[in-house]
Amino acid sequence: MNIHRRFIFQFFVQLITVFVLFFIILISFWAFLGFSMMDFESKQDLSKAEDYFVSDHVSFKDGKAVFKEELKRLAKEQNGWLLAINEAGDVLGTFNMPDKAPKKLKKSEIAAITYGESSEAHYTYWKIGTKPYFVLFGKAKAETKLLNQISPRVDWKQQKLNLSENAENELSRKNAWVQLITPTGTVVDGYGTKNQRNKYSVKELFAEQDTEGSTPAVYFDPNTESAILLGIPADNKASTLEKSLFESLNRSLIIIFVMAFLLLLWGTLWYARKFGVPLLTLMKWIQNLGRGLYQEPADVYGRPVTLSRKGKLKRKFRLYKELIATLTQLTETLQQNEKQQRIMANTREEWISGLSHDLKTPLSSISGYAQMLASNDYTWSEKETKEFALIMAEKSDYMMDLLEDLTLTYRLKNNALPIAKMPTGLNEFIRRIIIHYINDPVYQDRTFHFIPHPESITASIDPKWFQRILDNIIANAIKYNPPGTAISVSLSSIEEHLIVINIKDDGIGMDSATLGKLFSRYYRGTHTGETGSGSGLGMAITKQLVHLHGGTINVQSEPQIGTLIRIMLPVD
Repeated sequence: MNIHRRFIFQFFVQLITVFVLFFIILISFWAFLGFSMMDFESKQDLSKAEDYFVSDHVSFKDGKAVFKEELKRLAKEQNGWLLAINEAGDVLGTFNMPDKAPKKLKKSEIAAITYGESSEAHYTYWKIGTKPYFVLFGKAKAETKLLNQISPRVDWKQQKLNLSENAENELSRKNAWVQLITPTGTVVDGYGTKNQRNKYSVKELFAEQDTEGSTPAVYFDPNTESAILLGIPADNKASTLEKSLFESLNRSLIIIFVMAFLLLLWGTLWYARKFGVPLLTLMKWIQNLGRGLYQEPADVYGRPVTLSRKGKLKRKFRLYKELIATLTQLTETLQQNEKQQRIMANTREEWISGLSHDLKTPLSSISGYAQMLASNDYTWSEKETKEFALIMAEKSDYMMDLLEDLTLTYRLKNNALPIAKMPTGLNEFIRRIIIHYINDPVYQDRTFHFIPHPESITASIDPKWFQRILDNIIANAIKYNPPGTAISVSLSSIEEHLIVINIKDDGIGMDSATLGKLFSRYYRGTHTGETGSGSGLGMAITKQLVHLHGGTINVQSEPQIGTLIRIMLPVD
């Protein structure tokens, strides 16, 4: 089985799992929705509450009923009252009763509540527990109350309702209607939304009890045989919503299954492409690295395949971001290694070229003097022979120094020079170097001064290479200045963070052109007393060694005034 088919199989199983989980969640949500709808309906109208809701809000203890605060609040908001009795009719607890609570309900009263309705109130009851207990919720009939308010003012002979202002306001507030009907069913007067009906048939009168979800209240006048009908529409929005929801879910159940199956098939192919294509790209990337092509696969526009136009990782590759990060790091490392190899090759060629160029002149001199000494055409005196030998030795020493400097620059350029730093007291370290120059007879025509730091100061340096730094600078100050030049070395600090070493002379100084090329390789300064000997690498080496010690070096110079070279190092 190839990788593409394995991915199809794997993600098909995963999607089946997701589908099952989704179906369980859907069923759970459906059940939760139904529960929530019933709970919402109970809170809107306690008369529609289920047994579990009431049993959760009523408890019985020591022959007394205790109603929870939420149930009492709902009963009060709905202008109703609560009554709890046992199977003998004994009243165990009441809340918000409009009249004095009875101690016991007669069986006839219980029958009226169970099988019929009183003229003043509507009752709903629930059976709680196995003992059993009964909880009743009573609510005054607003229709009957309004009807009792309207009926005394009716003019039965003139067939007029004669509604008072208060009655009209109450009817409007409750969106209620009232009609005066003759014995023949003709509507002779009315108020409210039913005012458009002019006459009732027998069938319509029987059907009126289901209109708008409520049963109208009726007052009959035996003298005129006329009647008053009054109705208040019931708010059945919650029930309608619940009914509509369940009907919609039942109708769409088959459609949901068909769509889910089609979605499963589409998702399988989509997931196989989503996860298979990135893996194939990563495999191609690894193959490129194996062939020596150290770069990420690119699209037709030359952009990396894994990145968007904004340079961010594409969504389908985010699953493999750790692997991509590792491959990116590996690619960059290989690129750097390849670049480093090219640099080393170029440096090696430069080193060989520079070595050949710089050795050519002293070798020519040595070869010339050697041929002169070996010639049979002329007999050299002992003085001339010693002079030739001295020149040949001088050129040999120059070649040795040149080879050493070229090797050092090669190592510095390729970061191959080992630096063994150690805490070193600079006052004593520099003092020893200056004493060496003072005691050397060759430099008796120069004046040396050392100004130490007033306190002991320590820096992490490699003694060998840091001495090379100071020797190069002091040697240049001696070599390119006339006799009598004063050279001073001072040591100071800046805010206990930086060490400053100043090497100053009062010699001939340098112009801006010489100053700009001072740290260039193979640049030699000019001096009337010198022949231009030297490798031309001393100050370039000096700068690189200072940087290896984490320091900086800068030069200030003016012709006929002198030169100041400043080295700054971090305090240990």
